[in-house]
Amino acid sequence: MKLSARGEEVLAAVNDSGLSVEEKAVLARALQKSVARAGLLLGHLSFGVRDLARAIAFYDAALAPLGYTRVWSSERSAGYGPEGEGDTLALFLRPEATPPGDGFHLAFNAPSREAVDAFHAACLKHGGKDQGAPGLRPHYGDTYYACFVTDPEGHKLEAVHQLG
Repeated sequence: MKLSARGEEVLAAVNDSGLSVEEKAVLARALQKSVARAGLLLGHLSFGVRDLARAIAFYDAALAPLGYTRVWSSERSAGYGPEGEGDTLALFLRPEATPPGDGFHLAFNAPSREAVDAFHAACLKHGGKDQGAPGLRPHYGDTYYACFVTDPEGHKLEAVHQLG
C-alpha cells in the first residue's frame, strides 16, 4: 500500500516515538477507525421512528458498546456518532414511519467481538428482537463476527467485527 506524504510523516513519527508494541497496537486501532470513517461512502443515515423516547432509550444503550453516543437531541430528533464528532445516524419523530422491508439492514462496525456481544445484549434488554446471536459467520469471511437484531420499531441492525 502506498502512503500519502502525510501518511509517511505519521508512520515515521510513530516509529520514532519510543512507544511499546502494545501502545503502537492501540494507536493503530485508533488510526484504523479514523481512516475507515474518512473512507465511508455515506456521510450519515437518518430514518423516522414512531416513538422517539423509546428509540432514544434503545439506541443510547445499543450504540454505547460501539463507541457511539448521542451527540445531540431535540424534542423531535436525536443524532448519534463518535463522542466529540458529528452524527452519522439521526432519528426523527415521524408518527407514520415504517421500517424498510426485506433486503435492507444497517450494519455497524464494532471495535471488538466483545463489543458485538455487548451490542446484542443491550439491544435485547431494551426491546430489540434477536435475529442471529453473536458468532462467526464464515460464509461472509473467516473473521466475520456479527450479530443481528431488529430494533423496537422493526429496523434490521447488525454489529460486525472483522479483524479477528
